Amino acid sequence: MSPAVSLVHNELTKLTAAWLDRGSSAALTVGVVAPLAASMFGYPGRPIAPGILIAGVGLWTLAAVGLHYLARLMIRRLRP
Repeated sequence: MSPAVSLVHNELTKLTAAWLDRGSSAALTVGVVAPLAASMFGYPGRPIAPGILIAGVGLWTLAAVGLHYLARLMIRRLRP
């Protein structure tokens, strides 16, 4: 395999890994930080039951960790 093909493969792999990692950051912000901030500062709307809040935060945290882990797996596909 030529060095140019390996370089293209590596750049595409890094691009995909970065995309997955940005998705994990967005999931953490939207699914964890925003609901916690809304519940702490009293968002003017219908209150969220504590059980639903905890379950939602837990699921979004798992989603963020899963996406980050997938990004780490993608990086392992880099070629020398």
